Amino acid sequence: MDTALNERIIRGDSCVAEGAAWLAERHPRFAFALDQTGPLPLRLRPDGFGQLLSAIVSQQVSVASARAIWAKLEAAGMVTPEAILRVSEEELRGLGLSRQKAAYARALAEADINYDALRGLPAGEVVKTLVAVKGIGIWTAEIYAMFSLGRADIFAPGDLALQEGARILFALDERPKEKALRQMAEDWSPWRSVAARILWAYYHVEKNREGI
Repeated sequence: MDTALNERIIRGDSCVAEGAAWLAERHPRFAFALDQTGPLPLRLRPDGFGQLLSAIVSQQVSVASARAIWAKLEAAGMVTPEAILRVSEEELRGLGLSRQKAAYARALAEADINYDALRGLPAGEVVKTLVAVKGIGIWTAEIYAMFSLGRADIFAPGDLALQEGARILFALDERPKEKALRQMAEDWSPWRSVAARILWAYYHVEKNREGI
């Protein structure tokens, strides 16, 4: 537990394992899923502008497409605010960004977010700060809080792979919508980000596709 935040921070594999054990003990379907998936990946990433830009790139495209576009941006050195602001949106589109995402990249660069300060904010405040930037939706903000800041009790119910993973694992009649899955995930607190890891891993086992 981070006493300054009063929130659990995932810092290593042992934290993920602790959360998985807690979920498996209380929810038999998670125990079943873990038998299929094996140990869960840590998935932690650095924080900062580059990671948030990468999350924008990943919006509404396949994992493979996002990786290809990100590789082009990296090769061109377009992964810092300063670099983004030096070029036109048309040049960003030439690297694979849609017109909309090129505008979002510039908006993020212009926002001048204090990424160090985000580390000390509660998860809800992190999400609120990020979604104030044009082009950053709640999914992007929640994924950033989950993986770049290591918050243990945050979920991203708008994620289609999480919705589909939940549908399969819990034998639901249909894929749950964002609101329904958010309510469902309340029962997985204080380890909702580990529950997400389980659902993504189970989705991969069932579909042989990466969720994120």
